[in-house]
Amino acid sequence: MTTAWLQRLFTRELTAFSGELGLFPEESQIWETLPGVSNSAGNLALHVCGNLQHFVGAVLGGTGYVRDRPLEFSARRLSRAAVITEIERTIQVVETVLPTLSDEALAAEYPDILGGLRIPTGLFIHHLASHLAFHLGQAGYLRRILTAENRSSGAIELDALGRPRSAAG
Repeated sequence: MTTAWLQRLFTRELTAFSGELGLFPEESQIWETLPGVSNSAGNLALHVCGNLQHFVGAVLGGTGYVRDRPLEFSARRLSRAAVITEIERTIQVVETVLPTLSDEALAAEYPDILGGLRIPTGLFIHHLASHLAFHLGQAGYLRRILTAENRSSGAIELDALGRPRSAAG
């Protein structure tokens, strides 16, 4: 049950990230920042995708994904469609890998040492969900500031947790 809930949560947040990128009126704006802001919404999206495809896909799911973390923060001028395609790939990874994790796997130590620590896999997956939500919020506020548009992307609508993916996104 826990992995099914986590899968819904990740899918909702990633789908909302696509929606957030879609609300930028100009495609080039997904790569803009402001003074004091290091990362654009496009870079934040690439970062969470690389993060999840590595930690969930490659480490837990054996997908073979090879992360290029510096590129997540340096890429510029990819099309919005290319970034959204990467988000879709990431959704497929979490929807494929998370259901395979048993309660025993969630209770076991995560296979990699993280910042010098050994922590339970389930706790780390919850951390990844918080990390995703944090960066989704950053992207939302950055979009609102850059565009002077306060329209909500509906990122945390509860009903999205109860709908199948095809209806939620």
